[in-house]
Amino acid sequence: MKQVNMSNPVVSQQPGASSYGTNVQTGAWSSDLCSCFNDMPICCLGCLCPLALGCYTGHRYGEGFCLGIVPGGMTAMRTHMRLTYGIQGSILNDALMTSCCGWLEVCRMAREMRSRNGDV
Repeated sequence: MKQVNMSNPVVSQQPGASSYGTNVQTGAWSSDLCSCFNDMPICCLGCLCPLALGCYTGHRYGEGFCLGIVPGGMTAMRTHMRLTYGIQGSILNDALMTSCCGWLEVCRMAREMRSRNGDV
């Protein structure tokens, strides 16, 4: 029987990254929180009916219409979006931004998604 030397194991393949875009968040949002006027249709929809923009953004992001109206749904989507796009932040920051900045943050998320997907 062949003996294997376990003191120096050989790694032939590194564990892969999860389904997120990167494991290290070093990026930033493509627009500031108050850069709403950079995309007037998004700004108008967010200002007049933020729930509709939340539903639109959830649907376009692939999470379904209801995510925009479910309590905590926008926080969850912001966290997923941030991890997918490699943007710095934390879950606490995601919760604070979606609850305290409301429609401005939903507008930024919609702009980010449109920017990353080339819709702008």
